[in-house]
Amino acid sequence: MKKSASAVWQGNLKQGKGSISTQSGVLKDQPYGFNTRFQDEPGTNPEELIGAAHAGCFSMALANLLGAAGLTPERIETRAEVTLEQQGQDFSITAIDLTLEARVPGASPEQFEKIANQAKESCPVSKLFKAPISLKATLQQG
Repeated sequence: MKKSASAVWQGNLKQGKGSISTQSGVLKDQPYGFNTRFQDEPGTNPEELIGAAHAGCFSMALANLLGAAGLTPERIETRAEVTLEQQGQDFSITAIDLTLEARVPGASPEQFEKIANQAKESCPVSKLFKAPISLKATLQQG
């Protein structure tokens, strides 16, 4: 299975503007720029999209593992806070903090914590941060 998203950027970093689109169409030419990323202006940014992907993926992985343990969650709510920090001239994502609240009838606190930690390790987006990243670059002429 493959899913895709795309970004178009025009201009320099601070005055330039871009748009992000997803294959599903849930995002279509969604504007983003320096001001939406670094100055808290309305619009999206890569870090919140990573957070949304991680929260969604983790929640589904948790539901799967709870089901395998014979438990059915009534509600899983996950917040992912992505930390972007400047390190010298570069910026790095230095942490992702997941905050989970869930109602799972029949689960003990110990069992729930163990399964939640398994979900954190097994969620495909969690694994992404340990995966190699490939790049295919093409320079267009003219």
